[in-house]
Amino acid sequence: MADEKFYVTKEGLDELLKEQDNLIHVVRDEVILELQEARAQGDLSENADYDAARDHQARVEARIRELEAMIANAEIIEGDKETSSKTVGLGSTVTIKDLSSEEEETYTIVGSIEADPLNGKLSNITPLAVALLDNKLGDIVEVSNVEEPYKVKIVNLK
Repeated sequence: MADEKFYVTKEGLDELLKEQDNLIHVVRDEVILELQEARAQGDLSENADYDAARDHQARVEARIRELEAMIANAEIIEGDKETSSKTVGLGSTVTIKDLSSEEEETYTIVGSIEADPLNGKLSNITPLAVALLDNKLGDIVEVSNVEEPYKVKIVNLK
């Protein structure tokens, strides 16, 4: 994870920064209080609350370090408006039609950090996104690297 670039939209980076700020300035303080309350109960060797608080502290600190690495290696997706309207790239919003079912779906191609397919955000490393990248409006592309390859048509591109 050290030198790996993380592709993220400006909004996605803002969310990461907000989460990091919350963990550092709110959750950390809550964990400290949990630890103090557990210590006040006495014998730490058989204190389940203390063990739980220490575990919580470890998870919070690990997430803070993970966020710091992601933020430090974040590359903001800023598609060239003229280019992005012609070909699918990071940050593009694309509507596709599955040629076997005739169903249409719309996705925004984002970095893996922001991926949320149920809300229309598709990671750039998924087989569908890989197949769509660098294609144009009207192109029919085959989605491979899946159990059953299928074809989709790009019906809208923003």
